[in-house]
Amino acid sequence: MELLDRYLEAVRKHLPWQRQDDIIAELRANLEAQLEEKEAALGRPLTKEEAEDWLKQLGAPLQMAAHYQPQQYLIGPAIFPVYWYVLKMAFAWCMIIYSIVTVVQVFVAQNASPSALVEAVLRVPAVLMTTAAWVTLVFAAIEYAVTHSWVNLPVMVAPSASWSPGTLAPLANQADHGKKPRSYSQALAEVVFGFLFLIWLLLIPRNPWLLIGPGALYLNASPYHLAPIWLQFFWCIVALNVLQLGWRSEKLLRGTWQKPRTTERIAMSALGLIPLVLLLSVRDHATILLKHPALDQARYGAALDSINLWVYRSVLLLCAISVLQLSWELGRMILNAYRRRVAAGR
Repeated sequence: MELLDRYLEAVRKHLPWQRQDDIIAELRANLEAQLEEKEAALGRPLTKEEAEDWLKQLGAPLQMAAHYQPQQYLIGPAIFPVYWYVLKMAFAWCMIIYSIVTVVQVFVAQNASPSALVEAVLRVPAVLMTTAAWVTLVFAAIEYAVTHSWVNLPVMVAPSASWSPGTLAPLANQADHGKKPRSYSQALAEVVFGFLFLIWLLLIPRNPWLLIGPGALYLNASPYHLAPIWLQFFWCIVALNVLQLGWRSEKLLRGTWQKPRTTERIAMSALGLIPLVLLLSVRDHATILLKHPALDQARYGAALDSINLWVYRSVLLLCAISVLQLSWELGRMILNAYRRRVAAGR
């Protein structure tokens, strides 16, 4: 029955991930047995309204999952699913806010340096532990108050007649976290546009207007010019695009374009740090130079220092974002690998 399948998928979201498959299999067997008994007693299949009434009596998915949660000492099974959901949301928002604040602080600091970014990353565990402590403390207080009958469970936790099986998400929304698999045309388009982008990229050195438009004329007329490090930066970008294009072309030829691209994303994120580190390693952050330093230093020296400082801070900001993205992808890969290992060992 589709409604039962949707109900079980909703329950799965709130179960311990190590035992999701076993619990759902056991719960499905029990509920299908109950359903067969009801239909045998009536001598016909349940109508949609009767099936919804039956599931409504079982309780909301959140409550059904609470019966399968491990024993908690501070937080009982009735509110533990809500606690776990709030804790994950708190972690996510904590990391988003912390990342934004840290990047802004590093970006505007007068003495910004890569070591400041490293120090910020090392503070992440303490920030997460503090967040977890506050969330746990709040829910422990709620559990204590509920246990001593000082307060009643809110609607979102307690059984409520307001919950309806009709609000269950369709099964189609459960597959692959709501993402559709890539089609052959999408994979082919990526390769074709990748080739076009590479051609455009290779034309830039002799035709800078392709990148900055009319700004190329201003750059030629200005007293500034790009330091040699930018040429190394450019060829690093070209090499990264060639690597990514070859990777995607190989998958297209082998017919594996629908497989997850986690390894590709992690590799490209890690390699993408190389050109950024090149720019950060320039002595005195001198990525922009004067065409005639002996003549123009007194007039344009202060403006040049300001430009180089802002270029350095911008590159540092991009580097921080790239490190956070790489850390996120690595964390997801490690967690998924651990889940598969645990599932295989059951």
